[in-house]
Amino acid sequence: MTKDTMEKREELYAGKAKSVYLTDEPDHLILHYRNDTSAFDGEKIEQLERKGEVNNKFSAFIMQKLEAAGVPTHHEGVISAEESLVKKLDMFPIECVVRNIAAGSLCKRLGVEEGVNLNPPTFEFFLKNDQLHDPMINESHIRSFGWADGEAVEKMKALTFKVNDTLTQLFADAGLLLVDYKLEFGRYKGEILLGDEFTPDGCRLWDAETRKKLDKDRFRQGLGSVVEAYEEVARRLGVDLS
Repeated sequence: MTKDTMEKREELYAGKAKSVYLTDEPDHLILHYRNDTSAFDGEKIEQLERKGEVNNKFSAFIMQKLEAAGVPTHHEGVISAEESLVKKLDMFPIECVVRNIAAGSLCKRLGVEEGVNLNPPTFEFFLKNDQLHDPMINESHIRSFGWADGEAVEKMKALTFKVNDTLTQLFADAGLLLVDYKLEFGRYKGEILLGDEFTPDGCRLWDAETRKKLDKDRFRQGLGSVVEAYEEVARRLGVDLS
């Protein structure tokens, strides 16, 4: 069976910007990237035309680049403008966050000025829980509550920094700064794989010269031209949006 013959079945889960569907193959799911755009734990929601298609193709491009660099991912292939086929992972309820430049919640928590370069980059864990507003956690919490074992924690950290090495260079070559990003991981037949997505919804990207924001902060801060910014990043990287 190939991704072209996979049968889409009932909806398994609907998140803030994506829907997940079962298929006739139990080890695979279909991700549908919707045009929904949300911020502040769903307090601000809008529909932005073309966003689902741009994010679908953007994430597929990034996942392919990471696979080529030795980061195993759940991505199997794009199957329609807004949909991709992925391996079905047993997800860890954890977000892994790397920050190369101070921005967002880090500035609020620590009183750091936005735009300060972080050398070395910071690494943080957050619990994936919207009701609790995704609180910051540490390795002790993860192990005590059984969210992941020590081996998995170390693997997720190592893969997250490998992603950083790969993508900071990829974006730099396109005249962009990878400010920060979040990743989610899961198990597939015993192996830890990168799951979810990598799009401007879940990372911060600035123009390297002007530091113009080209990510979801444009939506959070009411700057406008959100999808146009995503498309600009995609074009610079060479993502095929046709």
